[in-house]
Amino acid sequence: MSRPIPGHVGYACSYTPLALVLASGFTPYRVLPVTSGPDQAGLHLHDNLCPHVKRILDRALAGDLPDMAGMIFMNSCDPMRRLADAWTKVKGGNVAMVDLPVNGLSRSVDFFARELGRLAGILESWGGDPVTPKRLASGIAATNEIANALAGLENHPPCGLGGSVIYEAYTACATSPPAEALAFVKGIVGSRSTSMADSDAPKVFVFGNVLVGSEAINLIEACGARVALEDTCMGSRMFRRMEMAEGEVSFTALARAILSGKACARTFDPARPGGIALDMLEAARGCGARGAICHTAKFCDPYLSRLPHIREVFRKEGMPLLVLEGDCTARSIGQHSTRIEAFLEMLR
Repeated sequence: MSRPIPGHVGYACSYTPLALVLASGFTPYRVLPVTSGPDQAGLHLHDNLCPHVKRILDRALAGDLPDMAGMIFMNSCDPMRRLADAWTKVKGGNVAMVDLPVNGLSRSVDFFARELGRLAGILESWGGDPVTPKRLASGIAATNEIANALAGLENHPPCGLGGSVIYEAYTACATSPPAEALAFVKGIVGSRSTSMADSDAPKVFVFGNVLVGSEAINLIEACGARVALEDTCMGSRMFRRMEMAEGEVSFTALARAILSGKACARTFDPARPGGIALDMLEAARGCGARGAICHTAKFCDPYLSRLPHIREVFRKEGMPLLVLEGDCTARSIGQHSTRIEAFLEMLR
């Protein structure tokens, strides 16, 4: 029996080791929770699961996906585990579940390195190439090149292409082969004539988990803000530069690089139990924001459990914070436009 020809491999979490997927000869494809297909996930998943996983399943049920050799799920939260179960039942095909540690401590790195080695074997069984140090180094270089290009876009002088333009670039890179992604990022600056660099709109820092599409950022800016920085799992957290010592190419090095990157709310460092609040506050101050907007998907337990402490830290430090919840549709973020406008008016 012949193996399938390597092609796309789907993923649904920003912690997915894209460099490893590339090293196997596959093209990573982020299954974004954006579809015009009907709502069918409720037949297989509980109503109170986060809409992120439900809309991903809706895409699978509607056939709204490219041909994929398999799907990688990171064991990051209970809804993602339930999605993997439902996907296996209704979609079938190749499915890999990778356990994800909650912190970057040494034992966690060692465990995650073993998981990456196991994933490499799974990808090879799907028709991928064996992951050699040379191929892994190439995959890391490719993801770093994209990360560097996106960082250059964010810092492009005179600064301020607009947050929606940058978010559009992240989305394109998440669903395109590396060469196409780089071409898109390099061409986007020249294709845009507008700049928000001289805008007197109040700067805001946007963070959270699932903020779907550039339309959401565009709405915030249309309400009168300038998105100075964002930190979401469908934005800047998708492409993080893999920092490694020179000549160090291994599953352990990759595991350490991934776990030491930008953290989301599901991570927990026992040495800094409230660290996410301080990190978000520092990011807001660092970009010169007058206020911050947190957007989270409904029923996202990791973020909802962290928000009380985040609110308290921001309140004590005098940083205005607006918290929004949505269902992964542009419609839901649009319903918050009046609240966003009122919040921005307060910042002026």
